[in-house]
Amino acid sequence: MLEKLQNNRNALGLLFMLPAAALLLLFLTYPLGLGVWLGFTDTRIGRAGSFIGLENYEFLWGDSVTRLALFNTIFYTFAASVIKFLLGLWLALLLDKHVPFKTALRAIVLLPWIVPTALSAITFWWIYDAQFSVVSWALTEMGLIDHYIDFLGDPWNARWSTIAANVWRGIPFVAISLLAGLQTISPSLYEAAAIDGATPWQRFWHVTLPLLTPIIAVVMTFSVLFTFTDFQLIYVLTRGGPLNATHLMATLSFQRAIPGGSMGEGAALATAMVPFLLGAIMFSYFGLQRRAWQQGGDK
Repeated sequence: MLEKLQNNRNALGLLFMLPAAALLLLFLTYPLGLGVWLGFTDTRIGRAGSFIGLENYEFLWGDSVTRLALFNTIFYTFAASVIKFLLGLWLALLLDKHVPFKTALRAIVLLPWIVPTALSAITFWWIYDAQFSVVSWALTEMGLIDHYIDFLGDPWNARWSTIAANVWRGIPFVAISLLAGLQTISPSLYEAAAIDGATPWQRFWHVTLPLLTPIIAVVMTFSVLFTFTDFQLIYVLTRGGPLNATHLMATLSFQRAIPGGSMGEGAALATAMVPFLLGAIMFSYFGLQRRAWQQGGDK
């Protein structure tokens, strides 16, 4: 029996996956299932709830703060993801060239990614301080502004300030991942394109970008997932203020469930995020379908 199992690669693979599957079942599937169930109840902290159907979702649908949090989340995710992709791709192309101290630069680029999120948020909180902002001080000294900028006190300033902090943290992940993809592209393809008279832009558009598509799909999926579910950065930096202008679905869910005590409402908010996350996963799946075309299969 043991020998037969060793010769069966599929059965052996499933056997090796059992410990990881058990951990996922315990720490992922159970909390997710419990959260979905709580979303259909009126459970509060310290009191067991009863089944109320879709009442939580009906209330959230008409709640102006929830709609604002949904707008903030979509805007925050879209703006931050686009900026991270553009800057990350530019940085990856730069690091792919033969530049001095290339290895050291690649290590330095990772620093924003490995710094704890809470520490980064505290640093940005100091940078954005209404009275002691180093950015406002520098701009004032250069004569570009005549008064300090209220980064976190104005709703739109706060939105863009949190996006800037998220971009600073997320660029290294995008850049290093795309750089790894660039390393897999054969130089002979660029040489052939150059011989055919292709300009640098044409080589990028017709060689680099198509071959990077699968990597871009995966990287941007993870980027969207990380950004859409961002909690630590927002909670430490703004607590969702001012006037709920930076509340995301994740932070509002926590506020309603824990400080607010309404576990059912908070769970419903968290569950409402799932369709958006599934959409990001589907984006990755269809992006990966281009592999068959790139490998010589049908497009």
